Amino acid sequence: MIKVLIADDQELIRQSLQIVLNSRQDMTVTDVAADGQEVIRCVRKNVPDVILMDVRMPKMDGVQCTKIIKESYPQIKIIILTTFDDDEYVYNALKYGASGYMLKGVSMDELVGAITTVYNGWAMINPDIAAKVLRFFSQMAQADDTISVREKNMDELTRTEWKIIAQVEKGASNKEIAKTLNLSEGTVRNYLSTILNKLDFRDRTQLAIWAVQTNVRKRIET
Repeated sequence: MIKVLIADDQELIRQSLQIVLNSRQDMTVTDVAADGQEVIRCVRKNVPDVILMDVRMPKMDGVQCTKIIKESYPQIKIIILTTFDDDEYVYNALKYGASGYMLKGVSMDELVGAITTVYNGWAMINPDIAAKVLRFFSQMAQADDTISVREKNMDELTRTEWKIIAQVEKGASNKEIAKTLNLSEGTVRNYLSTILNKLDFRDRTQLAIWAVQTNVRKRIET
């Protein structure tokens, strides 16, 4: 019997998933939770085998929840569910130990299959998202040559922008950067957009690779 915890801030989704999964002979729902803090409490009370985790929840999002749970309960498998195929959430959820990442539009059969797959120790990633993840790792693997940026472009960066780049190098999410630098998430997004324009980068991934290659954090400290 696979023990499943359902975490979603929408009551209808929680109830629907609970009914479907409890109707199966090989699965049982141990708890349902509406926010991140409630997820942590439920895990401590009834340790599940698999968590279906909404990525955007109040009080604590699914990515941060994943990080905390995997640190104390590495055996728990976590499938991130979202309506947003946002690169930032994908990379950070997987970085913190999520076993799967699926869009909420999948069928119940696909979701049940995903639960069984991760329970048996395999990863389960929605095909649309898998393509992005593979592209990301491909970029990392091919980044043998240092990405060059003109000195003039770097000179245009402000002190705050350098601090944000250093956080990107660490793999921090926008939310984590905002908390560390005492900024709003919207402000962080605006800064990142400006940084990409100044350095002539396509996306956050290219910025992260460049930041690692040039050891940006050491530059900030000196």
